[in-house]
Amino acid sequence: MARAGLTPQRVTIAGAELADEVGLDKVTMSQVARRLGVKDASLYAHVRNLEDLRGRIALLAADEKTIRIAEATSGRAGKDALVAFADAWREYAHEHPGRYTATQTRIRIDPDLAAAAAGPRRAVELTYGMLRGYGLTEPDLTDAVRLLRSTFHGFVALEASGGFAHERSPQRSWIRTLDALHTLLEHWPPSREGDSA
Repeated sequence: MARAGLTPQRVTIAGAELADEVGLDKVTMSQVARRLGVKDASLYAHVRNLEDLRGRIALLAADEKTIRIAEATSGRAGKDALVAFADAWREYAHEHPGRYTATQTRIRIDPDLAAAAAGPRRAVELTYGMLRGYGLTEPDLTDAVRLLRSTFHGFVALEASGGFAHERSPQRSWIRTLDALHTLLEHWPPSREGDSA
């Protein structure tokens, strides 16, 4: 029988908090059980296994990050939207490193949970909506999405690992990176023959 007060959401939040503290790859079911003050077996009435828990953490994080980006970009367009989007992404990654890792890691997620989750779909809509403000259409939209994701993730991953050892502050480089991305998006190179595939 499931312990009173224990729910899948509560277990997921406990796992997410732990992931932020120790890293997603170091989270175990035993640690989550200890955090909640229950026996390991109690968790299995709410999540199937560690992989299921990680999938739930990824969906929770996707929702949280998307809400933050939506609030930051609301009513903005062009460079203002790009900067607000990027800053919200980076701030979330800094504040919730374990959860953020879950959003960037290939994790098998229960198809029913994934279908019911609004965060991932909304994230795509927000990203494509912002980029349409630059006049981009397919296949350039997809290429631009991949460019932004690679840039934002690469920057925050290097920052988190101490990869920026130069004396120039990462914040100044971040600002210049966003300036450069805005310029590129405004002057996106024309598609070449065969680019539609």
